[in-house]
Amino acid sequence: MEDTPSRRSFLQGAGLVGAGLVGGGGAAGALLPVLDLTGRAGDRTGDGADPESPRFTLAVIPDTQYLFDGDRGDPEPLAATLNWILDHRAEQNIVFTAHLGDIVENAGAAELAEAGQVYEVLDRHRMPYSVLAGNHDIDASATDQRGPSPYLEVFGPHRVSRLPSYGGGTPDGYNTYHRFTAAGREWLLLALDWRPSDGTLDWARSVLAAHRSTPAILTTHDLADSDETGVAWLSAHGRRLWDGLIADSDQIFLTLNGHYWPPGRLVRRNAAGRDVHVHITNYQDRYYGGGAMLRLYHFDLARDTIDVETISPWILGQRPDRRDALARREVELTDPANRFSLPIDFTERFAGFAPVPRRPPRGPDAVLVDGTVAYWRFDQGRAEGTAVPDGFRIDDLSGRGNHLTRVTLPGSGPAALRWSAGHHDDQPAHASLFFDGSRQTDGGRQTDGGRQTDGGRRPARGAYLRTVDGAPLNAATFDQGYTVEAFVKLPADVRATDDHANMSILSRFGAGRDAGKLGGDPAAPIATLSMSDGMAVLWAVFPLAQDALIANWGHEMRADEWFHVAVVNDGQHSTLYVDGLRLLRNPSAPATGLATSGEPWLVGAHHHDRIVEQGFYGWIGDIRIVDRPLPASRFLRA
Repeated sequence: MEDTPSRRSFLQGAGLVGAGLVGGGGAAGALLPVLDLTGRAGDRTGDGADPESPRFTLAVIPDTQYLFDGDRGDPEPLAATLNWILDHRAEQNIVFTAHLGDIVENAGAAELAEAGQVYEVLDRHRMPYSVLAGNHDIDASATDQRGPSPYLEVFGPHRVSRLPSYGGGTPDGYNTYHRFTAAGREWLLLALDWRPSDGTLDWARSVLAAHRSTPAILTTHDLADSDETGVAWLSAHGRRLWDGLIADSDQIFLTLNGHYWPPGRLVRRNAAGRDVHVHITNYQDRYYGGGAMLRLYHFDLARDTIDVETISPWILGQRPDRRDALARREVELTDPANRFSLPIDFTERFAGFAPVPRRPPRGPDAVLVDGTVAYWRFDQGRAEGTAVPDGFRIDDLSGRGNHLTRVTLPGSGPAALRWSAGHHDDQPAHASLFFDGSRQTDGGRQTDGGRQTDGGRRPARGAYLRTVDGAPLNAATFDQGYTVEAFVKLPADVRATDDHANMSILSRFGAGRDAGKLGGDPAAPIATLSMSDGMAVLWAVFPLAQDALIANWGHEMRADEWFHVAVVNDGQHSTLYVDGLRLLRNPSAPATGLATSGEPWLVGAHHHDRIVEQGFYGWIGDIRIVDRPLPASRFLRA
């Protein structure tokens, strides 16, 4: 940004502009150790980024103009920043570095040459980067049609065109675009001049059109201004860029600019109705002209989040006992304007130009692996929200005859069990059942394998499914191992009351004592795949040879999200998985097979002491039981 008299006099009066002298070790005026401007010793060629990791970092450097200000500058802070980027390239997975303009103060050839020398360290190590002209780097009164300049001689496209990320530029040389691969996909970055011409805006649109499925970040020097609270707004020139390029370019989801201070941000909706994050970052008003402060954008596509932090590599490189009072305050900036997280659903945000194809349904033949003894799915073509009729039979697609029928708990209506089109993205059948149940209070009872009896002031509510009498599954003991899988979604309000604690996704009817198990709690169900009172997944069973329950515990699950749960028993031990990942609390105690009393399995009902005391609340999708252990690569979600 151009110096106003008040800003310039403040910086001079505070000693932050000048010959590069700062206090060190408590001695005023002591010179800081000189940094190596040519790069660190050693070979950094192996320090490349990981293009497939879902976590990667974009490094951003705003206005460094006071570091290259005639005879008053100091290149060492910028050298420290660039060396830090190289030293942490692999650790932070830094895929690209963007400078936001105002590299130097007076657009002087000597200033630009000095800054260009510092940037040679990135050139030598082929670190992808971009630069753009700010108003202090060129003749600010003209557009990018201003013609030749010392800036172009040093930082023109001839410099970055040697890098693998370079995509192309405008004929005038003041605008470029860059591509890099991160999180397994291509990203695009536009680096636009201080004052791009109308022709340049046409060029930018053509670049985006040529990369229609590529998300884009726009960098320029002047786009947004902000106040001391961090609230930002578009500048006059920013409104031109918004109206002429950004609003109608859905690919642009993030813009970065310097020029103004203090840092700030805003979110605007583009013409497609999607968010564009507009950020200003600039530290030239701070100690030592900002000291080449570095803004790091840590993308995490697994978490749908960008974590932003701001640090000073130059100060970090100083011995802590030699940092003066001002330096100690600038090591990192942790206020909300400089350290924050942006939640972005990247799949949804990019859906308008790069939709992720939904996985199509898979028929039963695709998932009936050897040893499948039961496979239930709920894609019978019924309308969303309609009730499953009482007594309705859902066939076991394994061909083993383990069919399910609906049972309704006393006092519950048809809507307690409904058809739903909801499903996990990786579920073979694109359908599920919604169970609208709750637990009993004061002794509502249901006994004899799910056949109904009355009693109690408030019985369990809901409906469930039970295997038919004589189903082979009822007597199976699985002494050679097993795999049990289900897709589940908990409603957003599942924790609003205590009515849904300890509900079962799948359970084997009969108390432990019915199978000869008298240890622990002999009234507990023989086997249950449940949600605890804290909505953690739980597999609790009486194995064949043990007299007490063996329990595998998971973690508390998020509501309103589909997940896949699997229990794998290898004939000796059981392991619990969520979304294909092995969980922690799997016991080392032996657990061979499953005890049985020869009674039905229940889907969506929990029982204790032969009393069905809980109807499930939530969605249940495909369920498969296999009589052998399966690797995660063979799960239904794979």
